[in-house]
Amino acid sequence: MGPAELVQAAAMARRFYLEGKSKIQIAEEFGVSRFKVARVLETALDRDLVRIEIRVPAELDAERSDALRARYGLRHAVVVESAPALTDGLDDAAGPATTAPTDPENLGEVAADLLGELVDEGDVLGLAWGRSTINMAAALHRLPPCTVVQLTGVYDAGTAERGSVEAVRRAAAVSGGEAHPIYAPMLLPDSATAAALRRQPGIARAFEYFDKVTVAAVSIGSWAPGISTVYDMLSDEERAQYASLGAAAEMSAHLFDTEGRRIGRDLGERCITVEADRLRRIPEVVAIAGGLRKAEAIGAVLRSGLVTSLVTDTAVADYLLLETGPGPRPALDRADPDGVSQPGPGGAS
Repeated sequence: MGPAELVQAAAMARRFYLEGKSKIQIAEEFGVSRFKVARVLETALDRDLVRIEIRVPAELDAERSDALRARYGLRHAVVVESAPALTDGLDDAAGPATTAPTDPENLGEVAADLLGELVDEGDVLGLAWGRSTINMAAALHRLPPCTVVQLTGVYDAGTAERGSVEAVRRAAAVSGGEAHPIYAPMLLPDSATAAALRRQPGIARAFEYFDKVTVAAVSIGSWAPGISTVYDMLSDEERAQYASLGAAAEMSAHLFDTEGRRIGRDLGERCITVEADRLRRIPEVVAIAGGLRKAEAIGAVLRSGLVTSLVTDTAVADYLLLETGPGPRPALDRADPDGVSQPGPGGAS
């Protein structure tokens, strides 16, 4: 390109890429056809006169996010850079130091921003118990006016002020909407006690909103100590019983095997939690979970068809993207691996 061509190409590129003018407008300004404008813009790219750079915040991995969304049929997948490995301080006699991946601490902040995009005015936002959802609620800084309802009881009624009850209050305060917390433990000794609590006015009022929830945020746990709230609440005998059934993941007191099939349904009768069938009918269910030790559990819950969107980290994304075979498509059909399909928000089965 000669100097006149270079100057013209730069001017056209400036109009198109920086000023947002159409090719027809540029053609009229320079007295040429829109086809010539298209050729000039293409040449400007080929000759490196114009450079197009796609940039997202450093902590987000756009490529993995898109790959994960496509593989699992998710509406939204947001992958955050994994936390660096922590080095255990061992003395020389104990041998070389070892490293272990840590759970990402910034998933809650990213999930809070995602909810700010997904929730519309007049929606009903449901929050399930979990450290990730509690961290997400603490990081909320914008939400349109909406009602906020608690979807599960709390891990320990004595910590309600610092847990899911406070998360519901926080989200409602940010949105300026109503709050419907649940002042009850998640797990009860027996189904009769759980049924009696569900009939209490405050809890019953929260349950009435479950069918109105339009966006939900949930956490995922692995079937192991310290990584699943329900696991930690059960006796050794009960843990062994559900492990024998193939328990690999837990979400909102529902247990799943590696294929995403629900197991141990009797446990739900003892819990204060949103039923799986109701959860499946919620148009948008965002799971917030990361850390390599949860990777298998996250994959299991994705196969369950209960989740439509995921906020996770690069370690989990790499694990899930390496899996062979066709990926589940929960956001498209919400299919139940047990063979029961639920109608989607539009009524189609």
